[in-house]
Amino acid sequence: MGNFQLNRRQMLATSAVGGAAMFWSQRVSAADDLNKLSFVVVSDTHLGRKNNQSSEKQWRAAIAEINKQPGQFVLHLGDVVDSGREEQYPIYVETRKALNKPIHEIPGNHDPNDLFQKYVTKQTDRFVDYGGVRFILFDNAHRDSHDGFITSEQIDWLKTQCADATLKKLKIVMCCHVPIHSNKNPDRGWYVKPSNGQKAFYELQQRYADRILACLHGHFHNGIRGWRDHGNMVEVLCPSVCYNQNRGLKDRIADGKATGFFVDELRPGYVLAELGEGYLKLRYKPLGKAQTGEYEADWR
Repeated sequence: MGNFQLNRRQMLATSAVGGAAMFWSQRVSAADDLNKLSFVVVSDTHLGRKNNQSSEKQWRAAIAEINKQPGQFVLHLGDVVDSGREEQYPIYVETRKALNKPIHEIPGNHDPNDLFQKYVTKQTDRFVDYGGVRFILFDNAHRDSHDGFITSEQIDWLKTQCADATLKKLKIVMCCHVPIHSNKNPDRGWYVKPSNGQKAFYELQQRYADRILACLHGHFHNGIRGWRDHGNMVEVLCPSVCYNQNRGLKDRIADGKATGFFVDELRPGYVLAELGEGYLKLRYKPLGKAQTGEYEADWR
């Protein structure tokens, strides 16, 4: 356990989404019936940033560490390379061969879709099932915008995946690059706007409120940052392996000028995640340093 523990009064109170009983005969306790599942979350490796090898070296260092960490698999939440540099994709593909765990990537706004499909994976909207949980990965980033976009076709596909997960009694974790949550200053203000799919996504989330446990994102380079104001679902922005920036979130949240939660650690790093037995635990692991911070969501 690290020496930073998020004060629970900094977390928003959570409750069941109103009207959920219209869809289910009884409320299912969100994560109590899951056995503990551990995995690793990385984001924003930005290979080729500033036209040098520093980000590649950091990613290689992260791989060496992750190989020694617990976790069945790795999620990469986008921006594999920096500024769409095609020459960096073969480097990324080569480096990930050193991982001793499966890795599942989604594109970010720095990843041109055609290049991502050529080098990383042909299917950018897909799912993987682990230990009673369906991880749904979908591409909501555009190269020409910092905002996110969820198309009506993607909403239909998400509905299909949620219905299938429900039939198979799986819980759900959504994964996309750009946050869906409406964030304000001191956050960056980049998100999926209501007309670009946010409204439809939250309607879907309400319908499957006892299935969807979390939505994971990258993009912000602000460490572990998130909100819990849509029922049981935790929306989390994960840190960059390449670099993170200080936006004064710790003081703003403490002063009541910003909502949500923030783990006060901004060195390049990744997240060690545990889900199950009623909890989601996200532990911040700075590269080359001891674990320093933790966010814990409790559904009991």
